[in-house]
Amino acid sequence: MPTSENSGKRVRKSPEERKREILDAAVRLIGERGFNGISIQDVADEVGISKQGLLRYVGSKDNMLAMTFTDYYATSGTVEEFMESKLPGSDPEHLRFPSYLRFLVRHNAQRREMVRLFSVLHTEALNPGHPLYDEFSGRNDQIWQVYSLYSWEIPPQMGDWDQSMRPIVRRAMEAMDGVQLRWLSDPPIDLYDEWLEFERMLFPSPMWDGYR
Repeated sequence: MPTSENSGKRVRKSPEERKREILDAAVRLIGERGFNGISIQDVADEVGISKQGLLRYVGSKDNMLAMTFTDYYATSGTVEEFMESKLPGSDPEHLRFPSYLRFLVRHNAQRREMVRLFSVLHTEALNPGHPLYDEFSGRNDQIWQVYSLYSWEIPPQMGDWDQSMRPIVRRAMEAMDGVQLRWLSDPPIDLYDEWLEFERMLFPSPMWDGYR
């Protein structure tokens, strides 16, 4: 049996462990209620620490939101991870954009809570007063700039990436956002299978045969 001396001791966690615990709780609560529907106290209660204790890790509610999105959601499923995966189309010398999107869809299918967080924040951020309004307003430009850092192998008929691919990248992101919303709804759908239907429209045969 534990002694009375040890039974009341609190488990001390490292700053990184505590920060991860806070962001996990924030992701759950924002996904359920939206950013505007929660308070710092709600997250502190979920974690089991004081409000002031939580603020020592995140600084403010707005900063906590930025951390959940930029440091937590947007740092995985990257092109670098795809190139390391050794999946078809991931060879840096023959990098294929449709193959990367399939990788990203599979990745998102494994993190439903994070996709819900993204979808809730994306909707809330239509309000100019939302802390992430600028982030989401400039999202298409940011995505284009990131993807344009890589040398994608595309059909010769498409010409140069910079000249021809921007509207396709935009439509692909719009389609992915919509498919994910449908996936989060009831009745559920298979996210990957649904995406393949959109892939056929975005990257049609015969032009994209051999480049997917």
